[in-house]
Amino acid sequence: METMQAIDPTQRFSSCVENYLRFRPGYPPDVLELLRNECSLTPESIIADIGSGTGILARIFLENGNRVFGVEPNDAMRKAGEKSLARFTRFNSIAARAEATTLSDGSVDFVIAAQAAHWFDQLKARQEFRRILQPNGWVVLVWNERYTDTTPFLRAYEQVLISFGTDYTEVRHERTTENLSTFFGESPFQQRVFQMRQEFDYPGFEGRVLSSSYAPAAGHPNHLPMLRELRRIFDQHNENGRVAMDYKTRVYYGRLI
Repeated sequence: METMQAIDPTQRFSSCVENYLRFRPGYPPDVLELLRNECSLTPESIIADIGSGTGILARIFLENGNRVFGVEPNDAMRKAGEKSLARFTRFNSIAARAEATTLSDGSVDFVIAAQAAHWFDQLKARQEFRRILQPNGWVVLVWNERYTDTTPFLRAYEQVLISFGTDYTEVRHERTTENLSTFFGESPFQQRVFQMRQEFDYPGFEGRVLSSSYAPAAGHPNHLPMLRELRRIFDQHNENGRVAMDYKTRVYYGRLI
């Protein structure tokens, strides 16, 4: 699981927070059920959500009654999460990184990270997670992995990202999940996969694309050509004014020895 340092990963999403909050996919309820059945998650479990962003995964645990520490280094993302989760009194927002969370030794039962672990310094984060976890605590890493070639629309969309994305092929998190055995080391871990779908009208589709750190922002030479191509493939492939993105939600979970 390599870190991506070409651009400071804590700042990559500063320009796309609103689109991230509105258009990024959530996570299926199967994730919570898995952790209840396999990891003895209860409403009393204390959660550290590392790279909590706008709070998409934290919300699931807060609705389950858990206390959640949202650890997020990006100011804009963290503030959006604080606003989104303001009604949850058991949410604590922390300005810190995965490698230095500021949490106390043995203070949490679960360390979770959603769409984030590929940005961490692998060895330093692993050491920090071991420090803050209770004995027999769990690490849970989650990614929504978009299908790229199962429909004509998804194949066309993938080509748009390859052609116009700023560093799309370098930062795709699917490349990093292949090396999770290095992160877990000698610790056994398991994987589960669930299916999920998002459907969009054109404004939602464009917003979903612009929520990605590799999408060229306004002013970049690829920005307007990309938007023209997005409009073209939407017009070609939509059904009743909507297109669908399909995902595999991958969940990796284990204890750190």
